[in-house]
Amino acid sequence: MEKGEAGSAERVFIFPWNDNFDTGIAVIDAQHRKLVDLLNILVSHMTQGTDTPAVDAVFEELTAYVHRHFEDEEAIWRKHLAGDEILKNHEYAHRQFAEDIAGLQGSGLSQNEVMDEIASFLTHWLAFHILEFDKRMAKVVLGVMQGLSLEEAKAKANEEMSGAMRVLIETILRMYDSLSVRTLELMREISKRQRVEEKLRLAGNVIESTIEAVFVTDRQGILIDANPSFLRQTGLEEVVGKNVNILTSGFFDIGRQIWEKAESEGHYTGEVWGRMPSGESEPVWMTLSAVRDAGGGIAHFVGIFSSVSELIGRQRNLEDAANHDMLTGLPNRRLLADRMGRAIARSERSQNRFAICYMDLDGFKGVNDTFGHAAGDELLQEVARRLTSCVRSMDTVARLAGDEFVVLLEDIPEMTDCDFLLQRILEEIARPYQVKGGNPKISASIGVTIHPDDDSSSPLLLEHADRALYSVKSSGGNGFEYY
Repeated sequence: MEKGEAGSAERVFIFPWNDNFDTGIAVIDAQHRKLVDLLNILVSHMTQGTDTPAVDAVFEELTAYVHRHFEDEEAIWRKHLAGDEILKNHEYAHRQFAEDIAGLQGSGLSQNEVMDEIASFLTHWLAFHILEFDKRMAKVVLGVMQGLSLEEAKAKANEEMSGAMRVLIETILRMYDSLSVRTLELMREISKRQRVEEKLRLAGNVIESTIEAVFVTDRQGILIDANPSFLRQTGLEEVVGKNVNILTSGFFDIGRQIWEKAESEGHYTGEVWGRMPSGESEPVWMTLSAVRDAGGGIAHFVGIFSSVSELIGRQRNLEDAANHDMLTGLPNRRLLADRMGRAIARSERSQNRFAICYMDLDGFKGVNDTFGHAAGDELLQEVARRLTSCVRSMDTVARLAGDEFVVLLEDIPEMTDCDFLLQRILEEIARPYQVKGGNPKISASIGVTIHPDDDSSSPLLLEHADRALYSVKSSGGNGFEYY
């Protein structure tokens, strides 16, 4: 269990990673960790009541990554074990998984039943697949790579997977089977509790943090609460216990008919005149609502004043927040998709080339582990500054998630220009950093695809660049490669 990014939400993993799952083959271990992350994200969405399309999207991402993992894994096995029965059995297990997943999706069970089945099946299958199949296969492959014959490597692997190791594997499998059931129940309970707490926090924060002027009165019109924005706009310091009539004394034009309408119809909405802090008067939008008690009688009135100019400014702020990464200020995935769509349209008109450069930081996990997440965030902000300094104003630097960035390089005259800029980015990222706690060193791996040479849609361009990135990472990182 750990704290979420906001520092308050608890995260419970249905599949906590254990070093016993390491096979000794780096590429496979990295993909296993990714599968485990996706499983944890999927179950987290399912237990938190996330809307069905979002859950389906994560499920599709998980199954797609599983199939990609199968392809990469089988390529490694086939290189050393081609034609052997152990490889055929492994490939059969992969095909069986695809059939089982399809069966779960079309089972017709209730949402909770499907969630339980999927979580239980994926947890057990993944643990068993890694511990039993992949670990054994990895031992055989490593044995062959060390010079043993295939039969010698298989015999050595069988010996190492028996005895105490067999007891350990069976113990871990039983633990994870039991853990998945208990963790699902715990996650549901935590999600339910968090929703209740969030509603309470929201109710308390709305009045305090909203830019609108908000006040609350009792049935007789005596003020019992007002938010900071209300105090700023009226210039009053103490309002609790005073009659709401003080508002009509030069602050807001609230006629008696407004109160009568709120009392008879439950609410009033309309335009009134208000005096702003500058001393000028301007129209404001007012909502006055009657709050009724359990018996149906009016217990309170809640009034809200909204400045039209502030609403316009807030709309701009919301649009900016929706399109930018909060940590670095860079464009996010949404804004990147828009920029890529525009780049494709321009390229089709002018036949100019542009590049999608998918970048991942080498060694970033070690920064978080060694110096802490605050230092990791500081480093990401510096990476964002360095990337932005490397490109032109027409280009786009976006942060997708974690340590994943995308650079959109537009209007590339010559490929040598792209090579030069990519090399400059690698050098900039590799320069020393200063963060709280020390001076970490990282590098970058970049996968690149060029449009219109790669005449694909925006999602496929990202996927192709990601494949090239994976190739760089598999070769040791700190470089770039074209799709």
